[in-house]
Formats: sequence, C-alpha cells, structure tokens
Amino acid sequence: MASILIASLIGVCLPILTKNSSYLNPENNFYFLVKAFAAGVILATGFIHILPDAFEALTSPCIGEKPWGMFPFSGFVAMIAAIGTLIMEALVMGYHKRSEIRKAQPLNEDEEAHVHSLALASETLDSPDLLRYSIVSQILELGIVLHSIILGISLGVSESPNTIKPLVAVLSFHQCFEGMGLGGCISQAQFKYYKVAIMVLFFCLIFPIGIVIGIGISNIYHENSPKALIVEGVLLSASAGILINMALVDLLATDFMNTKMLCSFRLQLGASFALLAGLGCMSILALWD
Repeated sequence: MASILIASLIGVCLPILTKNSSYLNPENNFYFLVKAFAAGVILATGFIHILPDAFEALTSPCIGEKPWGMFPFSGFVAMIAAIGTLIMEALVMGYHKRSEIRKAQPLNEDEEAHVHSLALASETLDSPDLLRYSIVSQILELGIVLHSIILGISLGVSESPNTIKPLVAVLSFHQCFEGMGLGGCISQAQFKYYKVAIMVLFFCLIFPIGIVIGIGISNIYHENSPKALIVEGVLLSASAGILINMALVDLLATDFMNTKMLCSFRLQLGASFALLAGLGCMSILALWD
C-alpha cells in the first residue's frame, strides 16, 4: 500500500511542483509535449484498462442473460458519461460567459456603446479561461477516482499473496502515470494552494482507502455476485467515458488544433510521439494488470 501511495504522490506532484520551470512554461514547446504524454496516459487508461473490465463485468454469465446480455450496456453507459460530461462543461462555460457579458453591459449607454461592450467582453472571454481548466481537472479527477476506488477494493478483497505482489508493482506505475496526467491539469487550473492540496490528497488516498474498504468487507463481499458485478461494470463504464472524453476533447483536440502547434511541423511531430509514448506506457502495463 505504501508503494502505491508514494507512486501516486510523486506522479501527481511532479507537474505541480515544476510548473514554474521554464521548460513547463505554457509558451514553451516542451509544455505541449508533456501535455500530449499525459493525455496519452489518460486515453489509454480509459480504453485499455477500464473499458474492457467494464465489458467483462456486465457480460458475465453470473448476472444473467436478461437484460445485460441483450444490449451493450458498457458502451452505452460510457457514451452517456462522455456526452454528459461534454454537455455539462458546455453549460457551465456558457453560463459563465453570459454572466460576464451581462456584467460588461453599460446601464445607460446608447446602442453603439452596447455593441462595443459586447465585443470587448467576447474578446476577453476568448482568452485562455481558468474556469475551463478548473472544470476539466475536477471532472478528470472524478473519473480517475471512480476507477481507483474499484481497483483498491478489488485488491483489498483478494486473499492470494501470489496475485497481490505482482499487482502492487504494476499499480504503482499505473497510479504514477495517472497522477502525472491529473497533476498537469491541476497545475493549469492555477487553484489556490489549499485546493491543490485537497485534490492531491484525495487522489493519493483514494486507492489506499479502497484497499482498506476491500479488506473490511472481504468476508461479505463476493466479487462474482450479480450486484457487485453490475455496480462495478456501470461505474467503470462511466469512468471510461469521462476519461476518454477528457483526453480527446479537452486535452488533445485543444492542443493539436492550437495555432502554435499548427504552425510548427516539428512540434506536431514531437507531440504525436509524446502522445504515442503515453499510450504505449499505459498499454504495456495492461500486460501485467
């Protein structure tokens, strides 16, 4: 448990503690490479580590053929979670922008001044928005937490030392890479120190908490019971949908369509390799997961 906790702490703190480094300045090319690697880690976590487990849980013969075997519920829940995340983020951002525009409107000015104020407000709001980074980092942590708590419980209820020992090493690397992805998003949001501390502690402690819960319920928990499989499958599917949406829409699409990257072939190539490296690292870990 200690090794997983330490690995989680190192992974999530590394991007946060080095955010003032010149290499990780948002205007630096290396910053784009780090973000691409982190996005690859998150994307592979959703596709390679979580979604297959969700399919396995919800298609298990232990929960019966009807209705779970008649419809791909795992893919459906993942799709709803991904679209729901996108809609929720858009609604929050839309509400914020409309509020800013209303605040920028003059109370007793002519129509020309009114239009001018709207243009200024829109121009201001088109700049990088810390609110968006805040939303992304919190939703991303939610997806990772759902995954981590289920993994922790599964490890806690396992009674075979031969199964646990090799998994601890793999899960340590797993948590470290996931932490790097989350830490990068937290550093972008520029939270106050106490908020950063809360998010870091929550990420680091949720896996050990899951293990403790698993140990506590090991006498009454049956991993192949219908209720356990259904809850696990639905939560994993939702987690996968959230992480896949975050990686593709909020991280990769934003950066790969950035003007600076579009104007530099070397940066595009480097970011692509960094993305593939992140995908590769997490995919290799799946061999021992």
